[in-house]
Amino acid sequence: MKERHAHCSCGSLSLICSGEPASVSLCHCRECQRRTGSTYGIAAFFQRSQVKISGQATAYRREADSGFDVAQHFCPRCGSTVYWEPLRKPEMIAVAVGAFADPDFPAPGKQVYVQHRHSWVAVPVD
Repeated sequence: MKERHAHCSCGSLSLICSGEPASVSLCHCRECQRRTGSTYGIAAFFQRSQVKISGQATAYRREADSGFDVAQHFCPRCGSTVYWEPLRKPEMIAVAVGAFADPDFPAPGKQVYVQHRHSWVAVPVD
Protein backbone atom coordinates (compact mmCIF):
# COMPACT_ATOMS: atom_id res chain seq x y z
CA MET A 1 0.00 0.00 0.00
CA LYS A 2 1.37 3.39 -1.01
CA GLU A 3 2.32 5.79 1.78
CA ARG A 4 2.23 9.54 1.29
CA HIS A 5 4.08 11.87 3.66
CA ALA A 6 2.91 15.39 4.48
CA HIS A 7 4.44 17.88 6.88
CA CYS A 8 4.56 21.52 7.88
CA SER A 9 7.29 23.93 6.79
CA CYS A 10 9.57 23.17 9.74
CA GLY A 11 8.85 19.42 9.83
CA SER A 12 7.57 19.36 13.43
CA LEU A 13 4.04 18.25 12.44
CA SER A 14 3.79 15.36 10.02
CA LEU A 15 1.31 12.85 8.65
CA ILE A 16 1.63 9.52 6.93
CA CYS A 17 -1.37 8.71 4.74
CA SER A 18 -1.76 5.13 3.57
CA GLY A 19 -3.39 4.35 0.25
CA GLU A 20 -5.14 6.69 -2.13
CA PRO A 21 -7.29 9.63 -1.05
CA ALA A 22 -11.05 9.13 -1.19
CA SER A 23 -11.25 12.45 -3.03
CA VAL A 24 -9.23 15.53 -3.87
CA SER A 25 -11.14 18.80 -3.92
CA LEU A 26 -10.28 22.36 -4.89
CA CYS A 27 -12.13 24.84 -2.68
CA HIS A 28 -12.71 28.48 -3.60
CA CYS A 29 -14.45 29.43 -0.33
CA ARG A 30 -13.28 32.62 1.32
CA GLU A 31 -12.05 30.80 4.42
CA CYS A 32 -9.75 28.58 2.33
CA GLN A 33 -8.49 31.74 0.64
CA ARG A 34 -7.70 33.18 4.07
CA ARG A 35 -6.25 29.91 5.38
CA THR A 36 -3.85 29.51 2.47
CA GLY A 37 -3.15 33.14 1.66
CA SER A 38 -3.95 32.21 -1.94
CA THR A 39 -7.05 32.17 -4.13
CA TYR A 40 -8.10 28.62 -3.21
CA GLY A 41 -7.18 25.57 -1.16
CA ILE A 42 -6.79 21.97 -2.25
CA ALA A 43 -7.61 19.13 0.13
CA ALA A 44 -7.05 15.40 -0.08
CA PHE A 45 -9.64 13.52 1.98
CA PHE A 46 -8.48 10.31 3.64
CA GLN A 47 -10.33 7.92 5.92
CA ARG A 48 -9.25 8.66 9.49
CA SER A 49 -7.93 5.07 9.75
CA GLN A 50 -5.51 5.80 6.86
CA VAL A 51 -3.79 8.72 8.64
CA LYS A 52 -1.04 8.64 11.26
CA ILE A 53 -0.27 12.02 12.85
CA SER A 54 3.03 12.84 14.57
CA GLY A 55 4.01 15.99 16.41
CA GLN A 56 2.12 18.76 18.13
CA ALA A 57 -0.68 20.71 16.51
CA THR A 58 -2.72 23.69 17.57
CA ALA A 59 -6.37 23.63 16.55
CA TYR A 60 -8.59 26.46 15.39
CA ARG A 61 -12.28 25.65 15.10
CA ARG A 62 -14.53 27.65 12.81
CA GLU A 63 -17.85 27.37 11.02
CA ALA A 64 -17.52 26.36 7.38
CA ASP A 65 -19.68 27.67 4.54
CA SER A 66 -21.59 24.39 4.81
CA GLY A 67 -22.76 25.41 8.30
CA PHE A 68 -20.76 22.64 9.97
CA ASP A 69 -17.64 23.27 12.02
CA VAL A 70 -14.13 22.54 10.80
CA ALA A 71 -11.17 22.03 13.14
CA GLN A 72 -8.01 23.25 11.40
CA HIS A 73 -4.75 21.87 12.76
CA PHE A 74 -1.56 23.83 12.31
CA CYS A 75 2.01 23.69 13.55
CA PRO A 76 2.50 25.88 16.64
CA ARG A 77 6.12 26.49 15.60
CA CYS A 78 5.88 27.52 11.92
CA GLY A 79 2.12 28.11 11.54
CA SER A 80 1.54 25.82 8.55
CA THR A 81 -1.98 24.38 8.36
CA VAL A 82 -1.39 20.72 7.59
CA TYR A 83 -4.78 19.06 8.10
CA TRP A 84 -8.33 19.64 9.24
CA GLU A 85 -11.28 17.68 10.46
CA PRO A 86 -14.57 18.44 8.71
CA LEU A 87 -17.10 17.73 11.45
CA ARG A 88 -19.82 16.92 8.89
CA LYS A 89 -17.58 13.99 7.86
CA PRO A 90 -16.13 12.75 11.18
CA GLU A 91 -14.67 9.64 9.54
CA MET A 92 -12.43 11.77 7.29
CA ILE A 93 -9.33 13.89 7.66
CA ALA A 94 -8.55 16.52 5.04
CA VAL A 95 -4.87 17.10 4.31
CA ALA A 96 -3.53 20.18 2.55
CA VAL A 97 -2.20 18.87 -0.77
CA GLY A 98 0.65 21.39 -0.61
CA ALA A 99 1.88 19.71 2.58
CA PHE A 100 2.77 16.65 0.48
CA ALA A 101 4.95 18.79 -1.85
CA ASP A 102 4.54 16.02 -4.44
CA PRO A 103 4.07 17.08 -8.09
CA ASP A 104 2.74 13.59 -8.85
CA PHE A 105 -0.11 13.88 -6.32
CA PRO A 106 -3.54 13.17 -7.88
CA ALA A 107 -5.24 16.25 -9.31
CA PRO A 108 -8.49 17.57 -7.87
CA GLY A 109 -11.58 15.79 -9.13
CA LYS A 110 -13.95 18.61 -8.28
CA GLN A 111 -14.27 22.29 -7.36
CA VAL A 112 -16.50 23.67 -4.65
CA TYR A 113 -17.73 27.18 -3.82
CA VAL A 114 -16.98 28.31 -7.37
CA GLN A 115 -19.14 31.39 -6.75
CA HIS A 116 -16.11 32.75 -4.83
CA ARG A 117 -13.57 31.91 -7.54
CA HIS A 118 -11.45 34.88 -8.58
CA SER A 119 -12.35 35.64 -12.18
CA TRP A 120 -8.73 35.51 -13.35
CA VAL A 121 -8.08 32.03 -11.92
CA ALA A 122 -8.16 29.31 -14.58
CA VAL A 123 -8.52 25.85 -13.07
CA PRO A 124 -8.48 22.72 -15.27
CA VAL A 125 -11.09 20.84 -13.25
CA ASP A 126 -14.66 19.95 -14.20
